[in-house]
Amino acid sequence: METNYGTLVSLLSCLCVASVFVVCIVSGHYSQSIKFSGAEPGDSVATIELQTKVTASHEVRAVFSSQPPAFYVNRLRNHTLIRKIKKRTRYQGQEEGLARARASIRKAFSNLNRSSEIDGEENNEVPTGDVYRNAGAFYQSYAEMEKRLKVYVYEEGEVPMIHDGPCKDIYTIEGRFIHEIEHGDGKFRTRDAERAHVYFMPFSVTWMVKYLYKPLTYNLTPLRQFVSDYVSVISTKYPFWNTTQGADHFMLACHDWGPHASRGHPVLYNTSIRVLCNANTSEGFNPQKDVSLPEIHLYGGNVNPKLLSPPPPNSPRPFLAFFAGGLHGPIRPILLQHWMGRDTDLRVYEYLPKDMDYYSLMLQSKYCLCPSGHEVASPRIVEAIYSECVPVILSDHYVLPFSDVLRWEAFSVKVEASEIPRLKEVLQAISEEKYTRLKEGVRAVRRHFELNQPAKKFDVFHMILHSVWLRRINLKLG
Repeated sequence: METNYGTLVSLLSCLCVASVFVVCIVSGHYSQSIKFSGAEPGDSVATIELQTKVTASHEVRAVFSSQPPAFYVNRLRNHTLIRKIKKRTRYQGQEEGLARARASIRKAFSNLNRSSEIDGEENNEVPTGDVYRNAGAFYQSYAEMEKRLKVYVYEEGEVPMIHDGPCKDIYTIEGRFIHEIEHGDGKFRTRDAERAHVYFMPFSVTWMVKYLYKPLTYNLTPLRQFVSDYVSVISTKYPFWNTTQGADHFMLACHDWGPHASRGHPVLYNTSIRVLCNANTSEGFNPQKDVSLPEIHLYGGNVNPKLLSPPPPNSPRPFLAFFAGGLHGPIRPILLQHWMGRDTDLRVYEYLPKDMDYYSLMLQSKYCLCPSGHEVASPRIVEAIYSECVPVILSDHYVLPFSDVLRWEAFSVKVEASEIPRLKEVLQAISEEKYTRLKEGVRAVRRHFELNQPAKKFDVFHMILHSVWLRRINLKLG
Protein backbone atom coordinates (compact mmCIF):
# COMPACT_ATOMS: atom_id res chain seq x y z
CA MET A 1 0.00 0.00 0.00
CA GLU A 2 2.83 2.41 0.88
CA THR A 3 4.47 1.52 -2.44
CA ASN A 4 1.28 2.32 -4.37
CA TYR A 5 0.93 5.61 -2.50
CA GLY A 6 4.52 6.54 -3.30
CA THR A 7 3.97 5.62 -6.91
CA LEU A 8 0.85 7.82 -7.01
CA VAL A 9 2.71 10.80 -5.53
CA SER A 10 5.54 10.40 -8.05
CA LEU A 11 3.03 10.15 -10.88
CA LEU A 12 1.24 13.31 -9.79
CA SER A 13 4.56 15.18 -9.49
CA CYS A 14 5.59 14.14 -12.98
CA LEU A 15 2.22 15.16 -14.37
CA CYS A 16 2.58 18.58 -12.69
CA VAL A 17 6.05 19.18 -14.09
CA ALA A 18 4.91 18.05 -17.54
CA SER A 19 1.92 20.41 -17.37
CA VAL A 20 4.09 23.38 -16.44
CA PHE A 21 6.50 22.41 -19.24
CA VAL A 22 3.67 22.32 -21.80
CA VAL A 23 2.15 25.61 -20.61
CA CYS A 24 5.52 27.37 -20.75
CA ILE A 25 6.13 26.16 -24.29
CA VAL A 26 2.67 27.20 -25.45
CA SER A 27 2.88 30.64 -23.79
CA GLY A 28 6.39 31.22 -25.08
CA HIS A 29 8.19 31.41 -21.73
CA TYR A 30 10.25 28.24 -21.68
CA SER A 31 12.67 28.69 -24.52
CA GLN A 32 14.26 31.97 -25.55
CA SER A 33 14.68 30.63 -29.06
CA ILE A 34 10.94 29.97 -29.35
CA LYS A 35 10.05 33.46 -28.16
CA PHE A 36 12.66 35.22 -30.28
CA SER A 37 11.58 33.51 -33.50
CA GLY A 38 9.70 36.18 -35.45
CA ALA A 39 9.72 38.59 -32.48
CA GLU A 40 10.64 42.22 -32.66
CA PRO A 41 14.33 42.94 -31.84
CA GLY A 42 13.40 45.04 -28.82
CA ASP A 43 11.23 42.38 -27.14
CA SER A 44 14.01 40.04 -26.01
CA VAL A 45 15.15 41.52 -22.70
CA ALA A 46 11.64 42.27 -21.47
CA THR A 47 10.67 38.65 -22.23
CA ILE A 48 13.67 37.22 -20.37
CA GLU A 49 12.88 39.41 -17.35
CA LEU A 50 9.24 38.27 -17.33
CA GLN A 51 10.24 34.61 -17.67
CA THR A 52 12.66 34.85 -14.75
CA LYS A 53 10.15 36.47 -12.42
CA VAL A 54 7.38 33.98 -13.22
CA THR A 55 9.36 30.73 -13.07
CA ALA A 56 11.39 31.68 -10.03
CA SER A 57 8.37 32.41 -7.87
CA HIS A 58 5.83 29.80 -9.04
CA GLU A 59 7.32 26.72 -10.66
CA VAL A 60 8.65 25.11 -7.45
CA ARG A 61 5.42 25.65 -5.55
CA ALA A 62 3.45 24.09 -8.41
CA VAL A 63 5.41 20.84 -8.02
CA PHE A 64 5.55 20.54 -4.25
CA SER A 65 2.22 21.99 -3.10
CA SER A 66 -0.59 19.81 -1.83
CA GLN A 67 -3.10 21.65 -4.05
CA PRO A 68 -4.15 20.06 -7.37
CA PRO A 69 -1.58 20.65 -10.12
CA ALA A 70 -4.13 22.21 -12.48
CA PHE A 71 -4.75 25.01 -9.93
CA TYR A 72 -1.13 26.16 -10.09
CA VAL A 73 -0.84 25.76 -13.84
CA ASN A 74 -3.83 28.10 -14.28
CA ARG A 75 -2.40 30.47 -11.71
CA LEU A 76 0.88 30.57 -13.60
CA ARG A 77 -0.91 31.16 -16.89
CA ASN A 78 -3.17 33.89 -15.44
CA HIS A 79 -0.29 35.64 -13.66
CA THR A 80 1.72 35.78 -16.88
CA LEU A 81 -1.27 37.00 -18.87
CA ILE A 82 -2.04 39.74 -16.34
CA ARG A 83 1.56 40.98 -16.47
CA LYS A 84 1.49 41.01 -20.26
CA ILE A 85 -1.80 42.90 -20.40
CA LYS A 86 -0.59 45.39 -17.80
CA LYS A 87 2.60 46.05 -19.70
CA ARG A 88 0.81 46.30 -23.04
CA THR A 89 -1.87 48.62 -21.62
CA ARG A 90 0.72 50.92 -20.05
CA TYR A 91 2.74 51.12 -23.26
CA GLN A 92 -0.35 51.61 -25.43
CA GLY A 93 -1.68 54.29 -23.08
CA GLN A 94 1.60 56.15 -23.29
CA GLU A 95 1.66 55.98 -27.08
CA GLU A 96 -1.98 57.02 -27.28
CA GLY A 97 -1.14 60.08 -25.20
CA LEU A 98 1.68 60.97 -27.58
CA ALA A 99 -0.67 60.48 -30.54
CA ARG A 100 -3.10 62.96 -28.99
CA ALA A 101 -0.23 65.38 -28.46
CA ARG A 102 0.79 65.11 -32.12
CA ALA A 103 -2.79 65.72 -33.23
CA SER A 104 -3.15 68.85 -31.09
CA ILE A 105 0.17 70.23 -32.33
CA ARG A 106 -0.75 69.60 -35.96
CA LYS A 107 -4.04 71.36 -35.38
CA ALA A 108 -2.15 74.36 -34.03
CA PHE A 109 -0.33 74.65 -37.36
CA SER A 110 -3.48 76.09 -38.87
CA ASN A 111 -3.38 78.96 -36.36
CA LEU A 112 -0.05 80.33 -37.58
CA ASN A 113 1.36 82.72 -34.96
CA ARG A 114 -2.10 83.16 -33.39
CA SER A 115 -0.89 82.18 -29.92
CA SER A 116 -2.35 85.42 -28.48
CA GLU A 117 -5.74 83.65 -28.60
CA ILE A 118 -4.63 81.06 -26.05
CA ASP A 119 -6.33 81.53 -22.69
CA GLY A 120 -4.87 81.36 -19.23
CA GLU A 121 -1.40 82.80 -19.89
CA GLU A 122 0.30 86.10 -19.28
CA ASN A 123 0.80 87.94 -22.58
CA ASN A 124 4.53 88.21 -21.96
CA GLU A 125 4.79 84.44 -21.58
CA VAL A 126 3.08 83.42 -24.81
CA PRO A 127 5.51 83.13 -27.74
CA THR A 128 4.67 85.53 -30.55
CA GLY A 129 6.41 87.10 -33.50
CA ASP A 130 8.39 86.12 -36.56
CA VAL A 131 11.33 84.79 -34.53
CA TYR A 132 9.32 81.53 -34.39
CA ARG A 133 8.68 79.17 -37.26
CA ASN A 134 5.15 78.75 -35.97
CA ALA A 135 4.45 80.38 -32.62
CA GLY A 136 1.09 78.67 -32.13
CA ALA A 137 2.48 75.20 -32.87
CA PHE A 138 5.45 75.83 -30.60
CA TYR A 139 3.22 76.95 -27.75
CA GLN A 140 0.97 73.91 -28.14
CA SER A 141 3.96 71.56 -28.31
CA TYR A 142 5.46 73.17 -25.22
CA ALA A 143 2.16 72.83 -23.36
CA GLU A 144 1.91 69.15 -24.34
CA MET A 145 5.47 68.61 -23.14
CA GLU A 146 4.70 70.15 -19.76
CA LYS A 147 1.59 68.01 -19.50
CA ARG A 148 3.05 64.67 -20.55
CA LEU A 149 6.84 64.38 -20.75
CA LYS A 150 8.47 62.07 -18.22
CA VAL A 151 12.23 61.54 -18.06
CA TYR A 152 13.87 58.62 -16.33
CA VAL A 153 17.40 59.35 -15.10
CA TYR A 154 19.59 56.28 -14.69
CA GLU A 155 20.93 56.15 -11.13
CA GLU A 156 23.92 53.92 -11.89
CA GLY A 157 27.41 55.37 -11.46
CA GLU A 158 29.08 57.77 -9.08
CA VAL A 159 30.33 61.34 -9.14
CA PRO A 160 32.28 63.04 -10.53
CA MET A 161 31.93 61.56 -14.02
CA ILE A 162 28.27 60.62 -13.57
CA HIS A 163 25.54 62.71 -11.88
CA ASP A 164 27.82 65.76 -11.96
CA GLY A 165 29.36 68.19 -14.42
CA PRO A 166 30.89 71.68 -14.74
CA CYS A 167 28.63 74.50 -13.56
CA LYS A 168 30.86 77.42 -14.47
CA ASP A 169 33.19 78.53 -17.26
CA ILE A 170 32.85 77.43 -20.88
CA TYR A 171 31.01 74.12 -20.46
CA THR A 172 28.52 75.42 -17.89
CA ILE A 173 25.46 74.04 -19.65
CA GLU A 174 26.61 70.43 -19.24
CA GLY A 175 26.67 70.44 -15.44
CA ARG A 176 23.73 72.78 -15.01
CA PHE A 177 21.42 70.54 -17.03
CA ILE A 178 22.48 67.44 -15.07
CA HIS A 179 21.92 69.22 -11.76
CA GLU A 180 18.56 70.64 -12.79
CA ILE A 181 17.13 67.35 -14.06
CA GLU A 182 18.38 65.47 -10.98
CA HIS A 183 17.90 68.06 -8.24
CA GLY A 184 15.37 70.56 -9.65
CA ASP A 185 11.65 70.64 -8.95
CA GLY A 186 11.24 67.14 -10.40
CA LYS A 187 8.36 68.14 -12.67
CA PHE A 188 9.64 66.07 -15.58
CA ARG A 189 11.54 63.35 -13.76
CA THR A 190 9.93 60.02 -12.98
CA ARG A 191 11.28 57.30 -10.70
CA ASP A 192 9.12 54.72 -12.47
CA ALA A 193 11.13 53.80 -15.56
CA GLU A 194 8.13 52.18 -17.24
CA ARG A 195 6.32 55.55 -17.25
CA ALA A 196 9.17 57.34 -19.00
CA HIS A 197 9.07 58.69 -22.53
CA VAL A 198 12.84 59.22 -22.64
CA TYR A 199 15.82 57.96 -20.63
CA PHE A 200 18.74 60.21 -19.68
CA MET A 201 22.30 58.93 -19.29
CA PRO A 202 23.79 61.52 -16.88
CA PHE A 203 27.51 61.19 -17.59
CA SER A 204 29.75 64.21 -18.15
CA VAL A 205 32.17 64.15 -21.07
CA THR A 206 33.92 67.23 -19.66
CA TRP A 207 34.70 65.39 -16.43
CA MET A 208 35.77 62.33 -18.42
CA VAL A 209 38.32 64.51 -20.17
CA LYS A 210 39.45 65.89 -16.82
CA TYR A 211 39.86 62.54 -15.06
CA LEU A 212 40.50 59.99 -17.83
CA TYR A 213 42.33 61.82 -20.61
CA LYS A 214 46.12 62.08 -20.54
CA PRO A 215 47.12 65.56 -21.77
CA LEU A 216 48.80 65.90 -25.16
CA THR A 217 48.22 62.23 -26.07
CA TYR A 218 45.10 62.93 -28.15
CA ASN A 219 44.06 59.40 -27.23
CA LEU A 220 40.29 59.42 -26.78
CA THR A 221 39.97 55.67 -26.26
CA PRO A 222 39.39 56.00 -22.46
CA LEU A 223 36.39 58.26 -23.13
CA ARG A 224 34.89 55.91 -25.69
CA GLN A 225 35.49 52.91 -23.42
CA PHE A 226 33.76 54.65 -20.51
CA VAL A 227 30.67 55.32 -22.66
CA SER A 228 30.71 51.75 -23.98
CA ASP A 229 30.88 50.34 -20.45
CA TYR A 230 28.10 52.61 -19.23
CA VAL A 231 25.72 51.55 -22.00
CA SER A 232 26.60 47.91 -21.34
CA VAL A 233 25.63 48.30 -17.69
CA ILE A 234 22.23 49.92 -18.26
CA SER A 235 21.34 47.68 -21.21
CA THR A 236 22.14 44.56 -19.20
CA LYS A 237 20.43 45.67 -16.00
CA TYR A 238 17.29 47.16 -17.59
CA PRO A 239 15.15 46.24 -20.62
CA PHE A 240 14.54 49.77 -21.88
CA TRP A 241 17.63 50.25 -24.04
CA ASN A 242 17.05 46.98 -25.88
CA THR A 243 13.33 47.64 -26.33
CA THR A 244 13.99 50.58 -28.69
CA GLN A 245 17.66 49.98 -29.53
CA GLY A 246 18.44 53.18 -27.61
CA ALA A 247 16.25 55.43 -29.76
CA ASP A 248 14.46 56.96 -26.73
CA HIS A 249 17.70 57.46 -24.75
CA PHE A 250 19.70 60.68 -24.72
CA MET A 251 23.07 61.97 -23.60
CA LEU A 252 24.20 65.58 -23.23
CA ALA A 253 27.71 66.95 -23.75
CA CYS A 254 29.10 70.42 -24.33
CA HIS A 255 32.77 69.49 -24.54
CA ASP A 256 34.22 69.54 -28.07
CA TRP A 257 34.91 65.82 -27.75
CA GLY A 258 31.31 64.88 -26.96
CA PRO A 259 30.73 63.43 -30.46
CA HIS A 260 33.96 61.42 -30.23
CA ALA A 261 33.00 59.99 -26.83
CA SER A 262 29.62 58.92 -28.22
CA ARG A 263 31.41 56.77 -30.78
CA GLY A 264 32.21 54.42 -27.90
CA HIS A 265 28.90 52.70 -28.57
CA PRO A 266 27.76 52.48 -32.21
CA VAL A 267 24.06 52.24 -31.34
CA LEU A 268 24.27 55.36 -29.18
CA TYR A 269 26.12 57.18 -31.97
CA ASN A 270 23.73 56.14 -34.74
CA THR A 271 20.38 55.80 -32.99
CA SER A 272 20.20 57.63 -29.65
CA ILE A 273 19.50 61.33 -29.20
CA ARG A 274 22.80 63.15 -28.72
CA VAL A 275 22.47 66.66 -27.26
CA LEU A 276 25.72 68.34 -28.31
CA CYS A 277 27.31 71.79 -28.41
CA ASN A 278 29.54 70.53 -31.22
CA ALA A 279 26.64 70.19 -33.66
CA ASN A 280 28.72 69.71 -36.81
CA THR A 281 26.96 67.94 -39.68
CA SER A 282 30.31 67.19 -41.35
CA GLU A 283 31.29 65.14 -38.28
CA GLY A 284 28.18 62.97 -37.96
CA PHE A 285 25.69 65.31 -36.25
CA ASN A 286 22.23 64.31 -37.49
CA PRO A 287 19.60 67.04 -36.92
CA GLN A 288 16.82 64.50 -37.50
CA LYS A 289 17.65 62.81 -34.19
CA ASP A 290 20.36 64.90 -32.48
CA VAL A 291 19.92 68.20 -30.62
CA SER A 292 22.11 71.30 -30.90
CA LEU A 293 23.05 72.61 -27.46
CA PRO A 294 23.92 76.31 -26.93
CA GLU A 295 27.38 76.90 -25.51
CA ILE A 296 27.13 79.25 -22.52
CA HIS A 297 30.27 80.62 -20.89
CA LEU A 298 29.63 81.77 -17.33
CA TYR A 299 32.76 83.09 -15.65
CA GLY A 300 32.55 81.98 -12.03
CA GLY A 301 29.13 80.48 -12.72
CA ASN A 302 27.25 83.76 -13.18
CA VAL A 303 26.27 86.07 -16.02
CA ASN A 304 28.42 89.21 -16.09
CA PRO A 305 26.47 92.03 -14.35
CA LYS A 306 26.82 94.24 -17.43
CA LEU A 307 24.77 91.73 -19.43
CA LEU A 308 21.97 91.39 -16.90
CA SER A 309 20.46 94.76 -17.88
CA PRO A 310 21.51 95.86 -21.38
CA PRO A 311 21.12 99.56 -22.23
CA PRO A 312 17.77 100.83 -23.58
CA PRO A 313 17.02 99.95 -27.21
CA ASN A 314 17.59 103.51 -28.42
CA SER A 315 21.05 103.79 -26.83
CA PRO A 316 23.78 104.57 -29.38
CA ARG A 317 26.07 101.77 -30.56
CA PRO A 318 29.04 103.53 -32.15
CA PHE A 319 30.79 100.45 -33.58
CA LEU A 320 29.56 98.50 -36.58
CA ALA A 321 30.97 95.15 -35.40
CA PHE A 322 33.28 93.60 -32.78
CA PHE A 323 35.34 90.46 -32.23
CA ALA A 324 38.16 89.48 -29.88
CA GLY A 325 39.48 85.94 -29.62
CA GLY A 326 42.31 83.48 -30.11
CA LEU A 327 43.67 82.49 -33.50
CA HIS A 328 42.54 78.90 -33.99
CA GLY A 329 40.34 76.96 -36.36
CA PRO A 330 39.94 77.56 -40.11
CA ILE A 331 37.81 80.74 -40.09
CA ARG A 332 39.41 83.04 -37.51
CA PRO A 333 42.73 83.36 -39.37
CA ILE A 334 40.80 84.65 -42.41
CA LEU A 335 38.88 87.14 -40.26
CA LEU A 336 41.98 88.47 -38.50
CA GLN A 337 44.00 88.59 -41.70
CA HIS A 338 41.51 90.91 -43.37
CA TRP A 339 40.22 92.99 -40.48
CA MET A 340 42.50 93.03 -37.40
CA GLY A 341 43.58 96.64 -36.85
CA ARG A 342 42.33 97.64 -40.30
CA ASP A 343 39.16 99.60 -39.53
CA THR A 344 38.08 101.63 -36.50
CA ASP A 345 34.42 100.91 -37.26
CA LEU A 346 34.89 97.16 -37.41
CA ARG A 347 36.80 96.29 -34.22
CA VAL A 348 38.68 92.98 -34.57
CA TYR A 349 41.31 91.88 -32.04
CA GLU A 350 43.21 88.72 -31.27
CA TYR A 351 44.02 89.81 -27.74
CA LEU A 352 42.03 92.68 -26.31
CA PRO A 353 44.18 95.53 -24.92
CA LYS A 354 44.13 95.72 -21.13
CA ASP A 355 42.43 99.11 -21.11
CA MET A 356 39.41 97.72 -22.99
CA ASP A 357 36.51 95.69 -21.64
CA TYR A 358 35.12 92.79 -23.65
CA TYR A 359 31.47 93.11 -22.66
CA SER A 360 31.49 96.92 -22.87
CA LEU A 361 32.57 96.63 -26.52
CA MET A 362 29.78 94.13 -27.16
CA LEU A 363 27.26 96.55 -25.69
CA GLN A 364 28.63 99.34 -27.90
CA SER A 365 28.47 97.32 -31.14
CA LYS A 366 25.57 96.76 -33.53
CA TYR A 367 26.86 93.36 -34.65
CA CYS A 368 28.93 90.79 -32.78
CA LEU A 369 31.08 88.49 -34.91
CA CYS A 370 30.81 84.82 -33.89
CA PRO A 371 33.38 82.79 -35.84
CA SER A 372 33.86 79.12 -35.04
CA GLY A 373 37.15 78.02 -33.50
CA HIS A 374 38.44 74.46 -33.46
CA GLU A 375 34.79 73.37 -33.43
CA VAL A 376 31.64 74.91 -34.84
CA ALA A 377 29.96 76.23 -31.67
CA SER A 378 30.89 79.52 -30.05
CA PRO A 379 29.86 80.95 -26.66
CA ARG A 380 29.90 84.39 -28.31
CA ILE A 381 26.50 83.67 -29.84
CA VAL A 382 24.80 83.56 -26.44
CA GLU A 383 26.97 86.44 -25.16
CA ALA A 384 25.83 88.49 -28.16
CA ILE A 385 22.19 87.67 -27.40
CA TYR A 386 22.67 88.71 -23.75
CA SER A 387 24.17 92.04 -24.93
CA GLU A 388 21.41 92.56 -27.52
CA CYS A 389 24.11 92.69 -30.16
CA VAL A 390 23.01 91.00 -33.41
CA PRO A 391 25.06 87.78 -33.83
CA VAL A 392 26.94 87.34 -37.10
CA ILE A 393 27.38 83.61 -37.64
CA LEU A 394 30.70 82.72 -39.28
CA SER A 395 30.66 78.93 -39.23
CA ASP A 396 30.33 76.07 -41.69
CA HIS A 397 28.22 72.92 -41.13
CA TYR A 398 26.80 74.27 -37.84
CA VAL A 399 23.21 73.42 -36.86
CA LEU A 400 22.12 76.36 -34.69
CA PRO A 401 20.43 75.65 -31.33
CA PHE A 402 16.63 75.30 -31.21
CA SER A 403 16.35 75.80 -34.97
CA ASP A 404 13.33 73.44 -34.94
CA VAL A 405 11.47 76.32 -33.33
CA LEU A 406 13.44 79.52 -33.94
CA ARG A 407 13.97 81.39 -37.21
CA TRP A 408 17.58 82.43 -36.79
CA GLU A 409 17.36 84.67 -39.84
CA ALA A 410 14.98 86.88 -37.79
CA PHE A 411 17.62 87.75 -35.18
CA SER A 412 21.05 86.97 -36.66
CA VAL A 413 23.09 87.34 -39.84
CA LYS A 414 24.79 84.42 -41.59
CA VAL A 415 27.98 85.29 -43.49
CA GLU A 416 29.89 82.72 -45.52
CA ALA A 417 33.64 82.45 -45.03
CA SER A 418 34.14 83.47 -48.66
CA GLU A 419 32.47 86.83 -47.90
CA ILE A 420 34.76 87.75 -45.00
CA PRO A 421 36.95 90.03 -47.18
CA ARG A 422 33.87 92.18 -47.87
CA LEU A 423 32.37 91.82 -44.38
CA LYS A 424 31.98 95.56 -43.80
CA GLU A 425 30.17 95.98 -47.10
CA VAL A 426 27.81 93.10 -46.25
CA LEU A 427 26.90 94.56 -42.85
CA GLN A 428 26.54 98.14 -44.10
CA ALA A 429 24.14 96.90 -46.78
CA ILE A 430 21.66 95.91 -44.04
CA SER A 431 19.11 98.70 -43.77
CA GLU A 432 18.49 100.46 -40.48
CA GLU A 433 14.93 99.17 -40.53
CA LYS A 434 16.06 95.58 -40.87
CA TYR A 435 18.72 96.06 -38.19
CA THR A 436 16.04 97.31 -35.81
CA ARG A 437 13.93 94.22 -36.50
CA LEU A 438 16.94 91.95 -35.96
CA LYS A 439 17.71 93.64 -32.64
CA GLU A 440 14.09 93.28 -31.53
CA GLY A 441 14.33 89.61 -32.45
CA VAL A 442 17.43 89.21 -30.30
CA ARG A 443 15.56 90.72 -27.37
CA ALA A 444 12.61 88.37 -27.98
CA VAL A 445 14.67 85.16 -27.92
CA ARG A 446 16.90 86.05 -24.98
CA ARG A 447 14.76 84.16 -22.46
CA HIS A 448 15.29 80.93 -24.42
CA PHE A 449 19.04 81.13 -23.80
CA GLU A 450 18.99 82.10 -20.13
CA LEU A 451 20.06 79.75 -17.34
CA ASN A 452 17.95 80.12 -14.20
CA GLN A 453 18.08 78.51 -10.76
CA PRO A 454 15.46 77.26 -10.38
CA ALA A 455 14.59 76.81 -14.04
CA LYS A 456 11.88 79.07 -15.46
CA LYS A 457 9.31 78.52 -18.18
CA PHE A 458 10.74 78.75 -21.72
CA ASP A 459 14.34 79.13 -20.49
CA VAL A 460 17.27 77.16 -21.87
CA PHE A 461 16.66 74.11 -19.67
CA HIS A 462 13.09 73.81 -20.93
CA MET A 463 14.14 74.51 -24.52
CA ILE A 464 16.62 71.63 -24.37
CA LEU A 465 13.93 69.32 -23.04
CA HIS A 466 11.54 70.55 -25.72
CA SER A 467 14.08 69.70 -28.42
CA VAL A 468 14.34 66.17 -26.99
CA TRP A 469 10.54 66.01 -26.78
CA LEU A 470 10.20 66.89 -30.48
CA ARG A 471 12.49 64.02 -31.41
CA ARG A 472 10.55 61.64 -29.18
CA ILE A 473 7.26 62.50 -30.88
CA ASN A 474 9.02 62.86 -34.26
CA LEU A 475 7.57 66.23 -35.26
CA LYS A 476 8.90 69.37 -36.93
CA LEU A 477 7.42 72.80 -36.20
CA GLY A 478 8.15 74.39 -39.55
